[in-house]
Amino acid sequence: MKKAFVTGGAGFIGSHLVKSLVDNGWHVTVVDDLSGGKIENLAEKVKFRAVPPVMVEQLLSTVTLENDQVLVITGDMVDPAVVYHLQNHGYTHVFHLAANPRVEFSVQYPATSTATNVQKTVELMSACKGIGLKRFVFASSSAVYGEAKTLPTPEEEPKNPSSPYGLHKLVGEQFMKLFSDLYGMDFVALRFGNVYGPNSDGSSPYSTAIGAWCNKLKSSESLRSDGDGEQSRDMIYVGDVAEGLRLCAEREQNFGFSAMNLGTCTSVTNNQILQKLHELVGDFDIQHAPVRPGDVRHTLLDIVKVANETGWKSNITLEEGLRRTLEWWGIPLQN
Repeated sequence: MKKAFVTGGAGFIGSHLVKSLVDNGWHVTVVDDLSGGKIENLAEKVKFRAVPPVMVEQLLSTVTLENDQVLVITGDMVDPAVVYHLQNHGYTHVFHLAANPRVEFSVQYPATSTATNVQKTVELMSACKGIGLKRFVFASSSAVYGEAKTLPTPEEEPKNPSSPYGLHKLVGEQFMKLFSDLYGMDFVALRFGNVYGPNSDGSSPYSTAIGAWCNKLKSSESLRSDGDGEQSRDMIYVGDVAEGLRLCAEREQNFGFSAMNLGTCTSVTNNQILQKLHELVGDFDIQHAPVRPGDVRHTLLDIVKVANETGWKSNITLEEGLRRTLEWWGIPLQN
C-alpha cells in the first residue's frame, strides 16, 4: 500500500490533497501544527484521529486505525517524536506542503519565514535519508522565477526571486537536487501558479486575493485591489493542484530530481477577476491600495513538461472554480 506522510495536511491545499489520496486508496498521515491549517478543513473531507506528537506511538500501540482513517499529528513536523514516527512506520512518500506561504509576510519577517521554510525543510529531508522512501514531493512556487522575461514561463527560465518566499522555495529545490545527487533520493518539486478554491483563508492580512475578496463579500465589505489591477496571474483551482501532486507521486519511473510547473497556461488580471465576481454576485465596492512589496507583475506558466511526464492537466475553468469557491463561502450567486 502507498503510505503518505503529508506536512501541512490540514491547510488549504493540504486538505484537498489528503482527500484525493484517501479517495485513491492511499494510507495517509498528516502532521500540522495548526498555525495556518485548520482541523475543520479535514473534518469536512475525511475521517481522522488527531493526536499530539508525544502520544502518537502510545495511540498506535492500542488502536488500529481503519484503512481510510487519517492519523493527524498536531505538532511541528520536526518535533523529535514526529521524526521518530516518520522513520519507523514504513512511509513510501512524503508530501511537503508545510510552510509560511505568504510573500508579504516573508518581506516583513525574512528571518522568521526563513527558519520555517528553509531550515525545517532541510531537517525534514535529512530525516528521510535511509528510510526506503520512494519519493519526496515538494510544494514549490512560480515565485522562484521573480519577474520572468519569458511568458509562458518554462522551467529553464533564469531564477530571480523578488521576495524571501520565492528564494526559500528555490533554495529548497537546490537542496533537493543536492540530496538526490548525494544520497540517491527521489524528488519532484511542483512550482504552483496562484492557487484558489474552497478552504482558502480570507481573514489574514496575508490572504491571497480571491480568498480575501470572498471573505469581504461574505461580510458585505469593500474589496481591496492593489495597484492598477492589471497585474496578471496564472490562477489554478486547488482540486487540480491536489491531483497534480498525487499523479507526480504515483509515477512509476524515478525523477531523481525534477522541477515542474503546475498551472493553466492562461493568465487573468485582477480587474478581470473582479469583473467576473461582479457578474456572479452583483455589485460591490472596491478599495484601491498600493502595490504590495515583493509582488511580481505577471505570471503565466508553461505546463508542457508536467503534461508529458505525468499526463496531468488542469480541468477546472476560472468561472467554474469561482462558482465552487463562492458556493463554499455561502455567497449567493446571481446566475
